[in-house]
Amino acid sequence: MLSHKKSLDILKKTNALLEGHFILSSGLHSSKYIQCAKLLSFPNLAQKICKSLAGQIKKKYKKIDLILAPAMGGIIIGYEIGRLLKKETIFCERIRGKFALRRGFSINKGANVLIIEDVITTGKSSLECVKLIKKANAKLLGFASIIDRSSKQSLKIKKKIISHLKITVPVYNTKQLPEELKSIPVSTPGSRFIK
Repeated sequence: MLSHKKSLDILKKTNALLEGHFILSSGLHSSKYIQCAKLLSFPNLAQKICKSLAGQIKKKYKKIDLILAPAMGGIIIGYEIGRLLKKETIFCERIRGKFALRRGFSINKGANVLIIEDVITTGKSSLECVKLIKKANAKLLGFASIIDRSSKQSLKIKKKIISHLKITVPVYNTKQLPEELKSIPVSTPGSRFIK
């Protein structure tokens, strides 16, 4: 397993850990943004992190039938973890703002489904995936991500998250912005608001 320091070094080396003023897909503001797409654009480095995460998942879950990833951020990590664990992997995508299964993807009744994301902050996207699992009368095993940057205040998921890296970064709603963030131009790098 990669150490916390080595993992952070990889994030910085790939420019996956950004600093500034960001509005996250949850709508919350932050001084740091983790852009896993930058990490995943270096497969040789991302592979080390994915291999470590796959090992953790394998220890925790003995019977996974399906991996479900939310688009866009979860597609590549879902694929790579599915490849490493030799599990079928599908993704959902937004149609008129709500997650749906397309492209012939389906979840079998009674299937044990693991949700995989790149980064979990509030868990909102993951919880939207849970609706698809429930609708299919399948079983949610749990949640996994490369990075868990949730806090007790922000996290809406009640189950434990398996993550390769836990990064604590304060998040703020618009009314609670600290002065240092107010003075920095805002960037909205997530994909939730793409029309």
